[in-house]
Amino acid sequence: MRVVVLYESLTGNTKRAAERIGAELERRGHEVVVNSVTDIDYQALARCDLVVVGSWTDGIFFFGQRPGRSWRIQSLPPMDGKRCVVFCTFALDPGKVLDKLRAIMADRGAEVLGGMTIRRDRIEEGAVDLADRITALIAA
Repeated sequence: MRVVVLYESLTGNTKRAAERIGAELERRGHEVVVNSVTDIDYQALARCDLVVVGSWTDGIFFFGQRPGRSWRIQSLPPMDGKRCVVFCTFALDPGKVLDKLRAIMADRGAEVLGGMTIRRDRIEEGAVDLADRITALIAA
């Protein structure tokens, strides 16, 4: 399966998670391209079977959480018919960031299959867990 992992990162945690997710999926035999949402490989995106989109959690501690720099994700090209999984990294509380990411990607035309939050101090474990979930989703 061809997978494109796109991420929006501020401090590097979401980039690290995206790269780890990509490496784990690649280890499992998938063809993977990992890009920032500001530096997309459009050919890979056009050819892929699954898009994984990640963002950091922006907001004030326990309220007002939203995907960081969501306008960049909202400006992704149309994803009509593409299957998609979303994730977010967070420090204290992700709030409804996943719901907001799902809605953004659905507005882009993607079929959102699921999502997961990844705590910034557990990136390794979270990335492997998300790769497990993705593997199960695409096998179904």
